[in-house]
Amino acid sequence: MIYGLMSKKNNNPRGIILILIAMMVFSVQDGIMKHIFNFVSLYEVYLIRTLVSFGLILIFLKVKKEKIVFKSQYPLLTFCRVILFFFGFSSFYISLTVLPLGFATALFFVTPFLITIFAHFFLKEEIGIRRWSAVVVGFIGVYITLNPDFNNFNYLSLLPILCAFCYSLSMIIIKKTSEKDSVYTQTFTFYFGAIIFSTIFYFLIGDGQYNTSDHPASQFIFREWFVDLESSILFMVATGLTATLAFLLLFTAYSIASPAVVSPFEYSILLWSPLIGWIYFNEIPSLNTVIGILIIVSSGIYIFMREKAQEQLIATEKPLR
Repeated sequence: MIYGLMSKKNNNPRGIILILIAMMVFSVQDGIMKHIFNFVSLYEVYLIRTLVSFGLILIFLKVKKEKIVFKSQYPLLTFCRVILFFFGFSSFYISLTVLPLGFATALFFVTPFLITIFAHFFLKEEIGIRRWSAVVVGFIGVYITLNPDFNNFNYLSLLPILCAFCYSLSMIIIKKTSEKDSVYTQTFTFYFGAIIFSTIFYFLIGDGQYNTSDHPASQFIFREWFVDLESSILFMVATGLTATLAFLLLFTAYSIASPAVVSPFEYSILLWSPLIGWIYFNEIPSLNTVIGILIIVSSGIYIFMREKAQEQLIATEKPLR
């Protein structure tokens, strides 16, 4: 969720190390979400995580004596971005109730392909035949990963792609709003939105009256809130801690290093996520998943390389998490 970059970028090795650590922390956060979906509600976690992250970022800025600006110069675009971000990652977390962690993470990484497409149609960016070819190959990798059996296809497998779709549109919006809104202003506006939306969900579904299905995704959404805080509060706070730590690591990496150099290393999460899935959830990736991941990674990195060669950063300049 990093939207602005400092001007001085000259420490690529350190930036790479920070990116690698950030991706590991993001994987831990996703692993926590996958662990707790059986006994908490999605938007209950969203609320606690956002409150924790909001407080920690405020403390960080106070210590750094950074200027804190909450007001966006683009209220309508910001509102659209917050909605896309909030419900986009809601769909990703819901997918973890039924999908292996590495599988869901791999599908989310269609993001560079979608950003490239949206940048062409909405920002009128020129995209050459090589990048269009990489986009096509990347979607072939997605198809292989999904390995669809249309007679018995689990449509919840598409939720990480829906998340990527929403996230990519939000990145296109950020391309505009970053002109006047700082990275922290844009982050705080999302926090405000997430807190407001989560609170609304508490009053609408927080009593568990709509929790009438045994499906794990439905229960994750509609389960009653704050039923067993003694067992769940530490896990929910941990999601906020890990989200904040990953945010700061990612922001620092993109601030001190070239985006074109460090961006490809975000794909290291496709090693961390399956590893956590294997160790903690006994999830072993299928051959189709492994082949699909390799194709997705190769296509994404090629897009980054072509953007650097053309001096036209579209997907490269913004983190994918």
